[in-house]
Amino acid sequence: MALDSSVDLKLKNIHLMGIGGAGMSGLAILLDQMGTKVSGCDIIQTTYMQELINRNIPISMDHNAEHIDEYKPNILVYSSAIPTDHPEILKAWQQGISVAGRAEVLSLIFNARLGVGVAGTHGKTTTSSMIAMIAEEAGVDPTIAIGGELADIGTNAKLGTSKYMVAELDESDRSFIYFHPEIAVVTNIDWDHRDYYITFKSVEDAFYEFLSNRKKDGKMVLCMEDSGVANLISDNDFDKDSIVSYGWGTGWDWGATEVEHSIGGGVSYTLNYKGEKLDRLTLAVSGEHNVLNSLAACAASHEMGINIKEAKSALAKFSGAKRRLQKTGKVRDILIYDDYGHHPNEIRATLHTIREIFPTRRVVAIFQPHRFSRTAALYKEFAEALSLADRAFILPVYGSDEQPIKGVTSKLIFDAASDDNRAHYELPGDFNGLVKSVCNVACDGDLILTIGAGSVGTLGNRIYLTLLNESRKDELAD
Repeated sequence: MALDSSVDLKLKNIHLMGIGGAGMSGLAILLDQMGTKVSGCDIIQTTYMQELINRNIPISMDHNAEHIDEYKPNILVYSSAIPTDHPEILKAWQQGISVAGRAEVLSLIFNARLGVGVAGTHGKTTTSSMIAMIAEEAGVDPTIAIGGELADIGTNAKLGTSKYMVAELDESDRSFIYFHPEIAVVTNIDWDHRDYYITFKSVEDAFYEFLSNRKKDGKMVLCMEDSGVANLISDNDFDKDSIVSYGWGTGWDWGATEVEHSIGGGVSYTLNYKGEKLDRLTLAVSGEHNVLNSLAACAASHEMGINIKEAKSALAKFSGAKRRLQKTGKVRDILIYDDYGHHPNEIRATLHTIREIFPTRRVVAIFQPHRFSRTAALYKEFAEALSLADRAFILPVYGSDEQPIKGVTSKLIFDAASDDNRAHYELPGDFNGLVKSVCNVACDGDLILTIGAGSVGTLGNRIYLTLLNESRKDELAD
């Protein structure tokens, strides 16, 4: 039984399968704040669950058809990681219960508002977080739904009182086409999620449909520096008056010039609007990719009627979304950082940024490939991107919801590296061996970076605690 687009979610009993994920937990928070009766289940305990527990949302730690009888939902919502032939979903169908994906339900909330939808292969979490914080600081009080926790607000979702909603929209399974934004932001278009998109043309087609679905007279905020975006616009007959462009220099509607990177973190630049100098902005976050993200945020917030001075103030304080080049700790003179990057372009951007803000440090990267299909398609590009580190540890592939593919292992990346680079790569068998190896080679002046979209995010703290204990033992010995 399909979900009716006119359904009143506030009057429903909704059960969420995969409630512990970043996106699903955010949807659960929004529904709970709307007054909806919410329950959920998952097979993995996640950090996002604590907020749900604080809200007294019942959660079962398994996926089981018995939940249909236990929670008696009117609507069953499932994450994209769960197959549609799961017994819990089949039982809901058999009982005539509405079944929907996360995006379908979130779009009902989004489309009823003036939605600012942020899409793109890379940078959408940070960009949507920047826009959300600017709107919060300006007193707009938007509804927010972001795929990563916004450190400055302390949550990944909230129900606001204004007509605006800021949401990160997922292109991985084409589900962003459910959304009808007032302001559609596209940071870039790259060929990722190759388990779903067979060709790059199919990726372009999905973004074309997303942009075409915006509301009447809706704006498109586009990074015209990106070749994928530029080609999409040139190949299609979009209304030029609806395009708000951004990029380097003064040739776009919003442009950055005179970029200066700060040692230790942060970046400043001159903000230009319609070719004229507008202001000097300083960001607490680092990297040229974040300059572009902030340009998108300035453009989108301007379309929302927010003064650039308020955007400038918010961006100066914006500390980033969690797991986006986030500092884990420091032991002696060893820095430990963590990043969510799981595509070669993201890894390359992160390592370039580290070189800009810590030019004298040796960089030790710990990479966990995410998904077998992505590893099979991009292993050569991963090997090239990791060459920007001084030393790299490559963990076994984190499959997520995928089954292993014969012959696809982390060794593909190792073997694809040049002879010189391969000498600095290592293939640890598990987390315990990795922590031991990294701590053995760590020296004062190093920067240790854990990077990937899987469980690698837990490693930084383990390395930090191990180094801290070793340091204390050394002090006692002295």
